[in-house]
Amino acid sequence: MNPILVAILLGLLQGILEWIPVSSEGGVALASTVATGVSPAAATRLALFLHAGTAVAATAYYRTEVRTILRSIRELSRRPFADETADLSFIVIATAATAVTGLPAYLVLDAAVSNLEGGLFLALVGGLLVVTGLLQRFAAALSLGEREIPDGVDAVLVGVLQGLAILPGVSRSGTTVSALLLRGHEGESSLRLSFLLSIPAALAANVLVLVDDGVPAIDPLPAVVALAVSAVVGYLAVDALVRLVRQVPFWAVCTVFGGLGVVGGLLVAL
Repeated sequence: MNPILVAILLGLLQGILEWIPVSSEGGVALASTVATGVSPAAATRLALFLHAGTAVAATAYYRTEVRTILRSIRELSRRPFADETADLSFIVIATAATAVTGLPAYLVLDAAVSNLEGGLFLALVGGLLVVTGLLQRFAAALSLGEREIPDGVDAVLVGVLQGLAILPGVSRSGTTVSALLLRGHEGESSLRLSFLLSIPAALAANVLVLVDDGVPAIDPLPAVVALAVSAVVGYLAVDALVRLVRQVPFWAVCTVFGGLGVVGGLLVAL
């Protein structure tokens, strides 16, 4: 396939899948493996690299919240998790927890997917998507209490889950939003916190990949095209999702697509 067309396709996938409980990393990695023939390891690193585009989209969409958070930095040390510093406290602690779990997970991931090919890689992604879908269904059924602002427990729990979501097939947005729902945050607030938290995590993952391997799998020009497409499509997608958050049963999408991924992967492997 033409490299620019591949870049546009991967940018579209990243821009859409990042915000719903379907792993953007797994989807982009699978698509790049099929389209370019690269190894699962290289495809996964490319998928992590493209998160920078959706980080730009989240920053643009939540630009008012980002400015408010930055203005609250001076108050952070004196009043953590007060009304005006709760979002910043949540992001700082959750990002630290993500680093503690995400870096070891990335190192394990890099070694593990290097030994997976074709159907086994697809089956792994499908199985983890099923888990993500069931987690989303569980969260929707057993949401606990009502919370208006995040606290330290929210930050540590969500940060750890976000770090583990570096594994292919595990949806970052699905797991983090599910955890926030279980902790008693309402739907739109859970999305807002999850998407704001994605900004430093995505940029950190991008830096990690660049330092480790440089721009992976595709040439610089297609990489820029993929990033630009993922940013524009990501902005439009997050706007649509926020509008429809109370109407769309995302857990069912995860479970169905995950099940198909497992079946298809096993068929290929056999």
